[in-house]
Amino acid sequence: MQVNPKMCRAILLKAVALGLGLALGLSPARAQAETAATGVRIGVNAAATRFVLDLTDQVPFKIYTMREPYRVVVDLPELAWKVDPTSAREHGGVIERFRFGLFKPGTFRVVLDVSKPVAVHSAVALPPRNSHLYRLVLDISPISKSQFDRTYVGPPPPEPVAARPVAPPAADRAKRADGKHIVVIDPGHGGVDPGATGVSGIYEKELTLAAAKELKRQLEASGRYQVALTRDKDVFLPLHERVQIARNARAELFISLHADSIASDSILGSTVYTLSEKASDAQAAALAADENKSDVIAGANLDGYSGEVADILIDLAQRETKNDSAKYAHDLVEELDKSGRVLEHGVRSAGFAVLKAPDVPSILLEMGYLSNPREERELRDPAYRVKLMTAVKRAIDAYFTQLDRMTKS
Repeated sequence: MQVNPKMCRAILLKAVALGLGLALGLSPARAQAETAATGVRIGVNAAATRFVLDLTDQVPFKIYTMREPYRVVVDLPELAWKVDPTSAREHGGVIERFRFGLFKPGTFRVVLDVSKPVAVHSAVALPPRNSHLYRLVLDISPISKSQFDRTYVGPPPPEPVAARPVAPPAADRAKRADGKHIVVIDPGHGGVDPGATGVSGIYEKELTLAAAKELKRQLEASGRYQVALTRDKDVFLPLHERVQIARNARAELFISLHADSIASDSILGSTVYTLSEKASDAQAAALAADENKSDVIAGANLDGYSGEVADILIDLAQRETKNDSAKYAHDLVEELDKSGRVLEHGVRSAGFAVLKAPDVPSILLEMGYLSNPREERELRDPAYRVKLMTAVKRAIDAYFTQLDRMTKS
């Protein structure tokens, strides 16, 4: 099947027009309040791969393709995802897998990972018929790289990044009047970036948020801390924003929570990572490379960020901040070893983008492996998360107790 490049571009632009509501005439507020996605189907023939999304109402949508890697991105108004988990893992044809979730307030995103350059040569919203609900139907066909490059439309440019106040270096910060220390907790992944998938089908983003909320509860209950979460719901958050939240909060400690999945189902235990230009080992380097792809996975357009944000993402942390991060990391491994499982060489280092605030001591905690049935089951258990976060809190207490003692001396 020959695909006309001009036709592809015209169809994409038409889809954008539909997304703006010019053809559907539906109030986005109504769609946000009532609409749900209820089913997904993927069909394949010799000419195209068809992706069908069942919806309870018609909604505006925007479609564009992306490269490096190749993806088809569908933006919809905020909606409820009620698709059966089994069908949510369908794939076929050029579609290797797809992800879904809240990209930002008001925008729900579906990302189709495709195996090669493609064109969306048909994108239509169909009304109910017979037993079918409203349907969004995309027909996707492979094209050559040269065709893709000639017809590439790409995502809209990122929204301008407003100037934000930059927190002063930690050493120069005045103490809070109430004496509380400021801790920022970062639940890894979120929204259209689900993170790892457990053996039961649960997503890493769900477990990191649950653990972060539990740690926040424990810290606030002690009366010693002011605590902020980088996200408190299932929404995508770019890596640079997680860093900036910690800096704007004038955080004295930043903890990013994760739960990895690997090929082996026999490995289990926690690991604590700090920032380093050179990774401590190959496994740490590979993990950092995967975690740093979160923005790409979610289909974020990273061009056009301010120089300040770019600097945050590439500057090495200051020497004092790195030393403080290492101190807390070792305190944490000691506490985790008392009440749980820690991998050999429990403190490792690599170039994690989310740890690159130059003035905030930062660590990344891999709570365990979702590829291990026992550990995944434990991480899904609220009682186990209480136990695990209690160890994290004890390490925070020890870290700030020593810090306060050094400040007074």
